[in-house]
Amino acid sequence: MTPYDKRLGKIWYNSELVDWADANIHILNHGLHYASCVFEGERVYDGSIFKLEEHTSRLFYSAERMGMTIPYTEQEINDASNKIISVQKVNNGYVRPTIWRGSEMMAISAQQTKIHVAIATWEWGSYFDPKLKVEGIKLNISNWRRPAPNTIPWDTKASGLYMICTLSKHEAEKQGYTDSLMLDHEGNIAEATGANIFFKDKNGEIHTPIPDSFLDGITRRTVIEIAKSKNIKINERKISPSELPNFVGCFLTGTAAEVTPVSCIAENKFKVCETIIDLNESYQTLVRKKKAA
Repeated sequence: MTPYDKRLGKIWYNSELVDWADANIHILNHGLHYASCVFEGERVYDGSIFKLEEHTSRLFYSAERMGMTIPYTEQEINDASNKIISVQKVNNGYVRPTIWRGSEMMAISAQQTKIHVAIATWEWGSYFDPKLKVEGIKLNISNWRRPAPNTIPWDTKASGLYMICTLSKHEAEKQGYTDSLMLDHEGNIAEATGANIFFKDKNGEIHTPIPDSFLDGITRRTVIEIAKSKNIKINERKISPSELPNFVGCFLTGTAAEVTPVSCIAENKFKVCETIIDLNESYQTLVRKKKAA
């Protein structure tokens, strides 16, 4: 795979199209040292960004929660996102808008730092190995927990929140797993390292944790809507790890993960059942519906 700093083309950078190799920041920028950075992850399907407006709105919300004022309107960011995928000729790929504080100050305080905005995009296939999307991925249970909601801006897509996700995923891969299940500060099931999680019980109902200390994903909400349209009962509630043996199916949702079945969490086994396959097929139909119409 080509390293991300060695790719070709353009990146939208503070309202200009900059050569990929020249889209640089100073080493002493506040975003790098103090995690004053927020971002989004968006999918391009058949040349169209799925739920672009919702992602941009969340980006602005994240920035506001972090005390950063984006020097553009939501419409300008939407237009820039569409422009860069056209310039880069991305048909099925990924879009990464990023907002960060610059290098005008180097300490905890950052009132005088400039707010920078960049949008990059590239062709990108499945987040997980396509074979695993059929067979189901394997999760361990992380030793790291999602922090209490009064300790962090938990409802944002901020870079600092992903530090323990990287640590968890690395440990999972070291143990032969694909990803890691993270618990919340109370010891209940929260999410995977970069995706929300759902379970199916023996009665065909679906259960998913209440997003009160982790991100309520756009894909999560979309899949819930799809499930409800199929008259599948959705139970949003606190879920204890002790309940894992009671479930027969499990899957993840996320912009990158889309709908990905899970075959096991530690010693707990799950089936890639028809319900999960059907939800995935319905999701794939939806994300390409706009283009097909």
